[in-house]
Amino acid sequence: MTQDFFQEIRKKTIHIIILIALIFFFAIKNQAGHQAALLFLTSLLIIFLILEYLRLDLNLKIPFFHQFIRPKEEHSVYGVIFFLSSAIIALAVFDTAIALAALLMTTFGDMSAAIAGKKYGTTMLFRNKTVVGFVTELVTNLIVAAMISLFFSINIYIPIIIAFAATITETLVDEIDDNLAIPIVSGFIGQILLLAI
Repeated sequence: MTQDFFQEIRKKTIHIIILIALIFFFAIKNQAGHQAALLFLTSLLIIFLILEYLRLDLNLKIPFFHQFIRPKEEHSVYGVIFFLSSAIIALAVFDTAIALAALLMTTFGDMSAAIAGKKYGTTMLFRNKTVVGFVTELVTNLIVAAMISLFFSINIYIPIIIAFAATITETLVDEIDDNLAIPIVSGFIGQILLLAI
């Protein structure tokens, strides 16, 4: 159990990578503009696509990179590809507050759900998702929602609805990569609400 718990933390490194990439994105955006920042994220995506080509097409075991691959990703695309793709889409299509809410909820919500679910989850909610993981993710996403509302002076109901959409999406999807589904679905809902209100 403890080994699984620490293994899960290591596998969530993808979320920390994206968080660092977002910090660089906003720094570049402030200095060189929105398009330059999106090109930075796209260059990261290309780097990871090359690594995936080496790993999947040429069957090369890349020493440091390989230890972050989950067993279910051994013969499929690594989640960072989906997360970078969704980050580029979200930051290009949605308002900054909406995109950031969706991406931060994907980062912290998913990470907290996985860690709490592995450590304390015993009651199953849906497929391989636990009640503890669901509640932990929802609480985490609501905290992110409150922070987004404060920093961006956005109607609190919009990030709250994004939090519920992100949590429900995470719970329901299994075969579709949640790193793609959560930001796109929750961000789309948030953007529609923002335009409607």
